[in-house]
Amino acid sequence: MRPILFYLIILNFTLFSYNSFSQTYTIKGKISDANSNQPMEFANIALLNPGDSSLVTGAMSDLDGLFSFESESGEYILRAGFIGYESGFKNISVGDKNILNVGNIRIKTDATNLQEVVVEGVSSIFTSDIDKRIYNVENSIVAEGATAAELLGTLPSIQVDEEGGISMRGSGEVLIYINGRPSNLSSSDTDNILSQFPANSIKSVELITNPSSRYDAAGVGGIINIILKKNQDLGFNGQVNASIGTRDKYQAGINLNYRTNKVNYFASFDFQDRRRFRIAEGRRENFLAGISRFLEEEGDEIEKRRGSLVRTGMDYNITDNAVLGVYAQANFGSETEDELTLQNNLNFNNELDSIFSRDRFETSNRLNFETGIYYTLDLDSTGKKLNTSISYAYDNRDQSQFTDQTFFNSFNEFVPENSLTQLDESIRESNFSIFQLDYENPLGETGKLEAGVKGTFGEWKRDQSFAQGMASNNFNPVPIDSLNDMYTFNEDVYASYLIYRNRLNKFGYQVGLRGEYTRTLGQLESSGEEFINNYFNLFPSVYTSYILGEEQEISINYSRRISRPNIWALSPIYNLRDQMNFSVGNPTLQPELTDSYEFGYMKGWSRYLLNATLYHRYSTNVQTRIITLLDDNITVQSRENANIRKNTGLELVNQIQVTDWFDLALTGNFFYAEIFGDNLGEGFNNSNFSWTLNLLSTMAIPKLFSVQVQGNYRGPIVFPQGEIEPYWGLNIGLRKDILNNKATVSLNVSDVFNTQIFRIKTIDSRFVYNRAFNRETRIGTLGFTYRFGGFRDKNGKRDGDREDMEDMDF
Repeated sequence: MRPILFYLIILNFTLFSYNSFSQTYTIKGKISDANSNQPMEFANIALLNPGDSSLVTGAMSDLDGLFSFESESGEYILRAGFIGYESGFKNISVGDKNILNVGNIRIKTDATNLQEVVVEGVSSIFTSDIDKRIYNVENSIVAEGATAAELLGTLPSIQVDEEGGISMRGSGEVLIYINGRPSNLSSSDTDNILSQFPANSIKSVELITNPSSRYDAAGVGGIINIILKKNQDLGFNGQVNASIGTRDKYQAGINLNYRTNKVNYFASFDFQDRRRFRIAEGRRENFLAGISRFLEEEGDEIEKRRGSLVRTGMDYNITDNAVLGVYAQANFGSETEDELTLQNNLNFNNELDSIFSRDRFETSNRLNFETGIYYTLDLDSTGKKLNTSISYAYDNRDQSQFTDQTFFNSFNEFVPENSLTQLDESIRESNFSIFQLDYENPLGETGKLEAGVKGTFGEWKRDQSFAQGMASNNFNPVPIDSLNDMYTFNEDVYASYLIYRNRLNKFGYQVGLRGEYTRTLGQLESSGEEFINNYFNLFPSVYTSYILGEEQEISINYSRRISRPNIWALSPIYNLRDQMNFSVGNPTLQPELTDSYEFGYMKGWSRYLLNATLYHRYSTNVQTRIITLLDDNITVQSRENANIRKNTGLELVNQIQVTDWFDLALTGNFFYAEIFGDNLGEGFNNSNFSWTLNLLSTMAIPKLFSVQVQGNYRGPIVFPQGEIEPYWGLNIGLRKDILNNKATVSLNVSDVFNTQIFRIKTIDSRFVYNRAFNRETRIGTLGFTYRFGGFRDKNGKRDGDREDMEDMDF
């Protein structure tokens, strides 16, 4: 308790030491189409200096056409615009009210840009902010019916490998947030949990490539924040959706919302039942004497996964200045895996030495639960705010697998006495709690101070029971003590941060410092051995920006990050995939530290937006996987700390409005990666130049349907013992609004050419190992969505809408 009390004392001092009577003012309003009165999402709102029309600040409208941003007092010109529309202008005076509502600004279509057809319009799938990129995946046609893990794989800058590992800009160890809160996802189990979230339950995805001191320091690759859907319309409204995919893939869901003037209630339910196949093959050449020269592997697996996601909660406006919110969500389901693996041992002449045939059947059940409460308070009219939240998450997965292994000799004759049966049962369990308190205080005309404290408290457990049967005991599984054990891991992180930001004319800056004290304790039950690692780190961050002109800006950023090893990387319990391949954690693994530098340039034209970022990451104590071949022809995969990793690259994000009904986004990331692992032995240094490309194109063909095409290419990725080879894929989807725009029908095909095959090559002085994994990625999906409620009349207006909204509070 003493660290928490210490942080509260610090925060209390901060709250009362930085009083200020200066203030900024909020400007809010709505943008809509002058003809249809429909709200316009992603419209640009700019606040201009009346003297020279230079850009002061601005914002972008949300899905309901609403916008809100802060400004200093003064006289300004407000400009609202959208591609294919005439810009709307309004003279405003800021300073008379704390909140200036400019009302409903209606803009007209630009006749000079229109053809002789009615334009349905194209909604941009992403927007850029000063510290993040936001992807509006509600507009993603190619991800209809997919899971959250599959959705992330379609987004620029993100790569998802065969095992569900997520990387961003070529760097792994990415931190996953759900609704702005760290999730209890371990990196080795990310795919399993993300696959429980249907893509239809996600509103947007935020990519924070270089997080400031406000965020957790964990995640050297950055932060991916997944925002789940929660409607805010008045009255009762919602939507139902369902989809069916090729080879037995089904999904259905309902999202409900009821809002009064004081309270917003929300609830949703999603169900998935999916069947996928996975084909694997490998060839290992061994250079050790006394064992087979070659090992060839072939695997065929069928995975069946069924799960449900339930969410509910409410936001209660206690007063005009205070909001209380509570939420709860549960994710539960089951999974089976049925796999047949053949392992052929061959001699130097590629002649048969022996064959192992393994028939494995696995069942598992899972439960993931999270609940929390949050409170937001506007302390006064000057902009002082206090936010606090408490959350708790629980995750449990029990798994049981039975394997029947048969053996054939060099003459391909069945040898029953060399056969085996194996029973592997395990329980994975975690508890994760978060306490957070944040404070904001405006200083001067444009300055702001932010401070906060946070505590995260995690407990993880891995319990494994392994038994094996042989001919001598009639193949009845008998426990093997060396593979039966339990490992528990506790990690508590106490953090506090302080940020100051300000603007001097066109120059903006933000400096921050975050301190984190980490306490960890790992315990192995069999030996009673404890692994303690306590440490304190400081994480500075600096962000600067300079406005060169209208919609043109440069920025220079720096931050320091950390990647802490999780239980799956630390656990010293051996895990047996098959009799030739083991994996084990390293309980003495150290955290990885990264210094991240960025130089950015952003420029917007009427139909083109360019966002270029030059970046460099320098990491020490790099956590990496190492494969060792033992003398008995068994490989062991473990984790070690390599000395240094360097990543230097250039990312180019291009958003182009080709016509009024056709836009595309082209993202390229070109980088040079080096890893220095000579502390692990000879031959553990590696480097290469690589790149990733992502194309996302949307066409709203007038009076017909919308088409979306998404393609990606990822070049080779290096690690100390080899590289992950390049791969590419193409997805395509169609969408049509029907029933007076109350319903939508979609059809998509992922990985059209079936090219997303994950290949990895490992090179060592004792062996060369080539593997390929082809998980089912070419999937056709037919989806249907129906929207209802919202107090809307035939023109799409809510009951109570007025032409003059000057005094309405959006």
